[in-house]
Amino acid sequence: MAAESIGTSTHWTRHVVRHAGFAGGVLALIVVVALLAPLISPYDPIAQPDIIGLKNAAPSFVHPFGTDSFSRDVLSRCIYGARVSLSVAGLATVIAVTLGTLYGAIAGYAGGVIDAVMMRFVDAALAIPRVLLLIAILALWNGLPLWLLVVVLGVTGWFGLSRMVRAQVLSLRELDFVAAARAVGASSPRILIRHILPNVVPTIIVAATLGIGHVIILEAGLSYLGLGVQPPSASWGSIIQDGADQVGSAWWISLFPGLLIVTTAIACNALGDALHAAFDPRHTTGAMAELDS
Repeated sequence: MAAESIGTSTHWTRHVVRHAGFAGGVLALIVVVALLAPLISPYDPIAQPDIIGLKNAAPSFVHPFGTDSFSRDVLSRCIYGARVSLSVAGLATVIAVTLGTLYGAIAGYAGGVIDAVMMRFVDAALAIPRVLLLIAILALWNGLPLWLLVVVLGVTGWFGLSRMVRAQVLSLRELDFVAAARAVGASSPRILIRHILPNVVPTIIVAATLGIGHVIILEAGLSYLGLGVQPPSASWGSIIQDGADQVGSAWWISLFPGLLIVTTAIACNALGDALHAAFDPRHTTGAMAELDS
């Protein structure tokens, strides 16, 4: 029985590693392509070489992703758009994770009335759909700067994470190692930062990984509506919007950036699920039972 259990555990570990490795490899490839955009991109993404002759040219050997209505190369725009989409998603997720971790940790460690008041604010914020909140905020400005778009996406995306962090801190603060730290005179900030938060890191990593994929889709939707990334910058969402009114005749303009969004989001979700399985023993035990059956 022990040998069988060890074999199943090893099989499950390999299963998780394989999925995490594949998803991580896809994300790494996309990130490398974005970083090396000036070297990889075949054309200038904003160049309009022949607005008449190359307008809406179908995919070919010269232009693998075709061209848009301004004769711009769609492949080059997708490569440079990856920089914008990934940067917006990454920075917004960093802001959301930082705010959510701090807020949830303080609420969970303080407890009592402070915790109750702080969580009621989170409940009220979660009652408002994030998309509607973002549309309402972004509609107040006519063309938001890119940095401010990142901030808005970040400060509206930490509510769910704060609840998860708070729940873990509430349970961790009652454990013996926290009581021992208090007994030797450690201050509350030191206990929270040095002893409790390191045990919450796995949850934060999984939430951040899943959050990046979510923000990429959210930014693409906002850019499609004209509320996200503004010209001359181009994200995958804004490229889709460029071809939205001619999907029937020039489908390639919207198809390829859409495929990149879907691929990146799926890779982020797969990596997040694999990390969750690796960090959560209960999830691993359940999955091993399924493999046994």
